[in-house]
Formats: sequence, structure tokens, C-alpha cells
Amino acid sequence: MLRAHRLAPAVATAVLAAAALATAGTAHAAPASAAHTRAALDATCSQAYLPLPDPACTPGATNPDVTQDTIDSTICVPGYSTSIRPSTSYTNRLKVQQIAQYGYEDTSTADYEEDHFIPLSLGGHPTDPNNLWPEPHYATDSSGLTSTDKDTVEYKLYRAVCNHQVALVPAQQAIATNWTTALSVLGLG
Repeated sequence: MLRAHRLAPAVATAVLAAAALATAGTAHAAPASAAHTRAALDATCSQAYLPLPDPACTPGATNPDVTQDTIDSTICVPGYSTSIRPSTSYTNRLKVQQIAQYGYEDTSTADYEEDHFIPLSLGGHPTDPNNLWPEPHYATDSSGLTSTDKDTVEYKLYRAVCNHQVALVPAQQAIATNWTTALSVLGLG
């Protein structure tokens, strides 16, 4: 007798195969491998938001030690981010777990940065999983934006906050809402 939890992956694979046959003759991506189908079934976070993280999985989290009143003694001090950055043993374990949660077909950890969604340089929480996600190094949509582009935005926001051109909370909110528009929303680019 087959148990329901063992039958579900087989049913899902059959449904996906039937859908692929039903759409024969139209332009579609190659059928997913069985391993990828299983990964998609196990995924709890959506890739639909890329190049942003799924807001339900990675809403961002801030460090309570960093406020507008403390920026000159925290984030604006050279070396601050390095001093609170979590160990790679912590972030690498989390990266593997979150790659599975996002259902990425590419599971090579080298292809992802375990990114602080709200960066440490803007008072992001260093270890809260709500503020960390496996950001692909490669472009994920037609915009062509990559993790390097987000790093550039982070640096410009950091400089604006430390130069007192922009307050901390609006910078945090702008990057957590949509890092691709954060600079323009704040009148910085």
C-alpha cells in the first residue's frame, strides 16, 4: 500500500508531465528534471520577486543597537560592519538551508551571496534569518541587475546616511521595500 506522502511527488511529477504534453507545440522552457520538480515542491519561498527576496521569507530586520542617535558611534565608524558580521560557518549553513527554501535549481553555494537584505552598514540585523537570504550573483530577470548592483546601492545609501543627507529609517525602509528603486525614492539617483 502506498502512503500519501510518498505518492504526492509522483502525482505532482505526472501532473507536470501532462501539462507539458498538453502545451506541446508552443514555446516553453525544457521540462524540469525530477530533482528540480522535487525542489520546487519543497520550496517555501518564491523566486517570483527576484532580484528581490520573497518578502514573506525575508522581510528584513534591523539591529536595535543602531538608531539615528547612534549612527556616529556605530555604522559610521570604519570597520563597524566587519566587527558584527556573523561567521561564515553560520551564514554558509543558513545559505544551504535557504537555497532549498527558495527552490533554486542551481544549488552551488558559490553562485549566491548570503546577503543582509537590510545591510549591516545601514543597521541591518547581523544574524536574524529574516534579514539574510541567498541572493544570486547572476542576473535573474531582464533588468540584468546582480548582487554587485545591490552592493553599489548599499554603499551610496550608507554614504548618504553617514553624511546626514538621509535619515537612517527612510534609508532602511527604501532598501527593504525595493533596493532597485531605493536611490531614486530618496532623491539620490
